[in-house]
Amino acid sequence: MARYAIPSENALGVAMRDIKALGTKLGRNHDLAAALWATGVYEARVLCSFVGDPVKLTPAQMDRWCKDFDSWAICDTICFNLFDRSPHAWAKVIEWSSRRGEFEKRTAFALLWSLSMHDKRADDMQFVRSLGLIERAADDERNFVKKAVNMALRAIGKRNRALNTAALATARRLAASEDVTARWIGRDAIKELTSRRVR
Repeated sequence: MARYAIPSENALGVAMRDIKALGTKLGRNHDLAAALWATGVYEARVLCSFVGDPVKLTPAQMDRWCKDFDSWAICDTICFNLFDRSPHAWAKVIEWSSRRGEFEKRTAFALLWSLSMHDKRADDMQFVRSLGLIERAADDERNFVKKAVNMALRAIGKRNRALNTAALATARRLAASEDVTARWIGRDAIKELTSRRVR
């Protein structure tokens, strides 16, 4: 876990594949998810992403859990398996994108990244508007924020041809920025979004 910058003080050492298998076996049980989260144990919180019920998530509960995030791993796991299915997901992207805490702010862009991949009902304009949030956060040099901002930009640009064009326009503006972090995000995104594989 240390190799991947994941705190292990409250971890038991259970493999992700075993947690996922248990989550599949248990099914959605939101009361259980709340109890698991309260333990503070890393694996129990990962399991929440598989047993929590996105329909029963309240905005307040999402805020509480988001404030507890202490690693990219728990942040991304919850976003990709639970938060992105919540009816409050898009509102939280906007709200959390201006938070000061490193992992709270990362959550906004990890969630946007996940929505780009999983929300098949969202229209292009939702993602176009989100490019403004990416541009606004692109000067945040903190490692876990800038990487999530970069991944969100790249994911939007891979969704379809129209969004590829819009994301590339944002990436090119960032690549021309005087800010070193924004330049890195922009140049890295351009490299992938103009690649033959993505095109």
